[in-house]
Amino acid sequence: MKAMNIPVGVSDFAEIRQNGYYYVDKSGLISALLQTAATKVTLITRPRRFGKTLGMSMLESFFDIRKDSRKLFDGLEISECTELCSQWMNQWPTAFVSFRQVDGLSFSSAYDMFTLVISDLYKKHLYLLESEHVNSFDKKIFERIVGGEASEKEIKGSLLLLTGMMQAHYGKPVILLIDEYDVPVAKANSNGYYQEMQEIMKGLMQALKDNPALRLAVITGCLKIAKESIFTGTNNFVSDTITDSRLNEYFGFVQGEVDQILKDADAQDHADDMKNWYDGYHFGDFDVYCPWDVMNYVLELQRNPNAKPASYWKNTSDNAIIRSFIDYAGSNITKKLETLLAGGCIMQHIDENLTYDYLHSSEENLWSILYLTGYLTRVRDSEQTETLPVGTTALVIPNAEIREIFETTVAKWFSDQAKEWNRKALFDAVWAGNSEGIMQEMNKLLRKTISYHDYKEDFYHAFLAGIFAGAGYTVESNREHGEGRSDVVVYDEIGARVAIFEAKYAKTLDGLATECDLALQQIDDRMYAKEFEDDYDEIFCYGISFFKKRCMSRKK
Repeated sequence: MKAMNIPVGVSDFAEIRQNGYYYVDKSGLISALLQTAATKVTLITRPRRFGKTLGMSMLESFFDIRKDSRKLFDGLEISECTELCSQWMNQWPTAFVSFRQVDGLSFSSAYDMFTLVISDLYKKHLYLLESEHVNSFDKKIFERIVGGEASEKEIKGSLLLLTGMMQAHYGKPVILLIDEYDVPVAKANSNGYYQEMQEIMKGLMQALKDNPALRLAVITGCLKIAKESIFTGTNNFVSDTITDSRLNEYFGFVQGEVDQILKDADAQDHADDMKNWYDGYHFGDFDVYCPWDVMNYVLELQRNPNAKPASYWKNTSDNAIIRSFIDYAGSNITKKLETLLAGGCIMQHIDENLTYDYLHSSEENLWSILYLTGYLTRVRDSEQTETLPVGTTALVIPNAEIREIFETTVAKWFSDQAKEWNRKALFDAVWAGNSEGIMQEMNKLLRKTISYHDYKEDFYHAFLAGIFAGAGYTVESNREHGEGRSDVVVYDEIGARVAIFEAKYAKTLDGLATECDLALQQIDDRMYAKEFEDDYDEIFCYGISFFKKRCMSRKK
């Protein structure tokens, strides 16, 4: 394995190039953007960890008039465009701000973080306070913003003010780069102060509307928030999303780039694992890998050539929106999730113009969110075997990594939700010896769970034990007693009673009764109840059989 300086977690373009870290050339993004230089505002939306921040840092290094970036771009694709470089490289006043750190459980705490971000941006341009071309009134507001003493109105107008001051100083219009613009409103939506944060962002984005100090702006985020929500009145606004193809090759790694990375690392024998785990995203006309995963896996291979792929992406992505949909939609979406987990696809309408306050207005929005945030991808046109209804997209789980996230995180959420169901009727039935009541309540709970691939006894065993766990009962599973092992034993110590469950899996619906009787017979034959006779006043023995999301219960 060849040694490579893999810059995992480094999103500063200059740092990567100056330190000789491994870099996949994405400088073609610059020329692609400037092909439509008349476009005032470009919004680029991609899932988390697909290289947006690094791309924006590269744009800052290229445009910023206060830098000399020729060495940083030596040997890169953009350096071959000599006329373009002469016109644009380090020729324009540039302001770059990222909102990815803006978070808080309350509006006041998030707003404090927000004003800190704006203050830090202003500190990068303190030279404006000495400028003879900037008026004294603007300088006073500038000082209040830097000092954390600005009013909310001044914070809302901070980007408009900064671009105006920069234009006055340089005599040139400004390039404005805004990274992760939607993080503040996403966090606000999760924590209950969406309207307040929306107002702040709406005010801030007025810098994009008819601003004579603006040469062009590039904005990145995860979701394309509806124009009327934040970007009200913005003219000449162009969006580049994962359904478009103009810039898609610059966010994520295409196959040729991954092949080169593996060759440079002398790790070609891991190509299949890399593809199965981290490929599968179809953005516009391009198939791409998640770059965060690729670089993390190559770094791990540097340390351990026998390392197996791991899920690097799930710990970096904000899953709060996904969880909120599951809490909202519950069992209404289980069938589709089970189809996806079984390797199938679902047909859905995708809406790219979302507003966070209306996310839960329809189940359709869930699938749009899952698609836009990288949990799902569209089926390739070449692999689509049936005609899609007009306006729909065929969605699948992109790769093994995301499948693992669904199989663990998402499935657990459904399990947690099932546990929150009012189970009093079930418990009452158990302690009353009411097997019919047990069956009715169990069937309700089964319909709320998520399962996939097949239905094996271990799935039902975990389901059965999980129902009673955390409900004030002591639960033991597969405990040795008598002449064998019963599946689940539930103790009510205060009531001096115990319930024994033996679970069976039926291969057909008609086989439920037979398997239920076999379970009861096993309890009897192996004397599961005998050891409890001295310590408990009541012993309930139940045979229970399962077939898919159906069950049958009988009492001994």
